[in-house]
Amino acid sequence: MYNNSMYAQRDMSIGYVRVIHTVPDAPNVDIYANDKLIVNNLAYGDYTDYLSIPEGMYKISIYVAGTMDSAVLSNMLAVNKNSILTVAAVGTLSDIELLAITDVNETRKPGKAMIRFLHLSPNAPAVDITLPNGTVIFSNVSFKHITPYIDVAPMNYTLQVRVAGTSNVVLTVPDVNLVADKYYTVYAIGFAGREPELEALLLLDGENSMK
Repeated sequence: MYNNSMYAQRDMSIGYVRVIHTVPDAPNVDIYANDKLIVNNLAYGDYTDYLSIPEGMYKISIYVAGTMDSAVLSNMLAVNKNSILTVAAVGTLSDIELLAITDVNETRKPGKAMIRFLHLSPNAPAVDITLPNGTVIFSNVSFKHITPYIDVAPMNYTLQVRVAGTSNVVLTVPDVNLVADKYYTVYAIGFAGREPELEALLLLDGENSMK
């Protein structure tokens, strides 16, 4: 496995990549980069720490955990020096794909928390992310769409996921505790209306999560 120390020397040509499994009907998976195992037995809803990986082009292959008979998916991924990426396995088992997401790509506003939203529920409609009073934070976010980061006051929030343009709340996310000078992504995963049900994951992005 690649060295996952987050204090790799900055003069080396290193990028940082973590992997998240958001395919609701898929089994645990093993993930290979250029045929070398980098992630072992990753379950739905789980994610790795950032791995430090030398810059370059990599063939990323996903296999059902414990097998190497036939890759569920193979894609190329470019890792650049000092880049910080999250690679998500998305969709359903019949149409699984990889989504490469650049983390911490907005200028931080001192004293503020930075937050964005990524819709990865394969059968859910477009949604709005709101406060309980109906204030819209992100609007009309469709599957595989990621919003820009926005700056908000650091505090504890309750967020609601609503069918876009309506007051129909499909998910309430309590205790979203956002800290100043940090970056976060809220991932909506799971199925709407069936198991595994819709849920939200709050991930801390970038170097603050590497310590």
